[in-house]
Amino acid sequence: MSEEIKAAPIRNGTVIDHITSSQALNVLKILGVNENTIDSTVIVVMHVYSKKLESGWKDVVKIEDRELDQNTVDKIALIAPQATIVIIRDYYVANKFKVDIGNHVVGLARCSNPDCITNKGEPIEPEFDVISKNPPVLRCMYCERKLTNISDNLL
Repeated sequence: MSEEIKAAPIRNGTVIDHITSSQALNVLKILGVNENTIDSTVIVVMHVYSKKLESGWKDVVKIEDRELDQNTVDKIALIAPQATIVIIRDYYVANKFKVDIGNHVVGLARCSNPDCITNKGEPIEPEFDVISKNPPVLRCMYCERKLTNISDNLL
């Protein structure tokens, strides 16, 4: 496929590239972007051809005038483990890096087990071991429940 998708460049902000296809809307949720909160340009490109991803398809999100904090990057890594973050300043790439969820996750997602101690009002932060990075699968440190529907359980 030689078809090229072109989206308007942003002067300052963040491009999130190589998002797992169909996850762009979940990325927008992580970013807190919805119809009531948009105060800058947001460009979303969904299901476009990718040479780099095994599936052959990716999503891309561009958001003007916003750089991401580490917590947000970590949440994106949980649902799009092959994503690339590109920081743009004055139309140039200032920084580019791949997301990485590491081997242990603390305080980013809730356990899906309603009987887990982390869901019983105790002052305990949810903790997970990463047992698979792609696709992401987490295991609760307290009840050992596997978490695969991560986007539905992000904090």
